[in-house]
Amino acid sequence: MRPVEIRPVESSLTPEHGHGSQWTRAWIPLGAGLFIFALVGSAVVIPQLRLLHAFQAVIYVAVVLLARRDSALGFGAGITIAVAWNSLEWLGPHLIQAGAHEFWTFLSTGHIRRPDTLMVFIGGIAHIILIVACLAAFRQLHPGKKEWWHFLTGGALVLAYFAVIVATLLPH
Repeated sequence: MRPVEIRPVESSLTPEHGHGSQWTRAWIPLGAGLFIFALVGSAVVIPQLRLLHAFQAVIYVAVVLLARRDSALGFGAGITIAVAWNSLEWLGPHLIQAGAHEFWTFLSTGHIRRPDTLMVFIGGIAHIILIVACLAAFRQLHPGKKEWWHFLTGGALVLAYFAVIVATLLPH
């Protein structure tokens, strides 16, 4: 009888094997998908936002596609749009806080008075997931100078795109 050789199993979830990490395969799409769900929910309730939200959803699709390629550009875009949007909603009209209240009201009464405000809260949670996942995935790249430039470029590009679509498509 020959001795059995035991070797470690190589995980298909590591970047070295071309499939991305668990962050890029699961958590980034979860955060982006949950935010797109919030965009759709909001657009159903407020039809005037449909065009803006359709163009905004393109950001999250791009982040997922770039993240699956372990692109620092996508990680930078994902973190930047999430931080910018959450900051605007948290510090501006306080819709994340109002959405949290709406969520707790729904849990206690079973009724939703402002589904659009609830969608802002869901979007805020989605962005927290996206921030953590993109940050973890970017760190796994062990970024050098080139990756940091790509990360910053992704952030700058997503802010420019977001500013243009908001300026041109936000109903007045």
